[in-house]
Amino acid sequence: MPLDLIIVIALLALGVLFMLVEIFLLPGISIAGIAGAIFLIGGITYAYLFLGNTAGNISLASTAVALGGSFFWLLRSKSLQRISLNTNIESTVDNSYLKKMVAGDTGVAISRLNPIGKVMVNDVVVEGKSVDGAFIDEDTEIEIVKVETYNVLVKRKLITEN
Repeated sequence: MPLDLIIVIALLALGVLFMLVEIFLLPGISIAGIAGAIFLIGGITYAYLFLGNTAGNISLASTAVALGGSFFWLLRSKSLQRISLNTNIESTVDNSYLKKMVAGDTGVAISRLNPIGKVMVNDVVVEGKSVDGAFIDEDTEIEIVKVETYNVLVKRKLITEN
């Protein structure tokens, strides 16, 4: 009987440990989570089979309390803050070249706009987006309709015959 009790305690302790590793250190479902579930189920089943219903119920309840208690203890402790990322990103994307462009400027599509592609306007290559969603072939003259934060809305330049 004492050996059976040691086996149950060891299985449940390993199960709780692996489940906490799964929750806090390894993202998604991994071997630690599967092993933790197997150890927990195995320990509780072993307690029911070899120690009786009362011991099985006690092991089930104590496992739930141990898993829940250690989960909340780890959330409140400072140990997770030591391994967490605390860096803030302060940099921004340089899009000052878009300030040189205004609606009505003309250029050429240097890739097919399908409906997004690369256009060259005022000797600057930017991402262009077809304003009406139409495809614009490469080397087609375009006209800027609107300058947005990261790209420009363009349309085919209307060719007027004189």
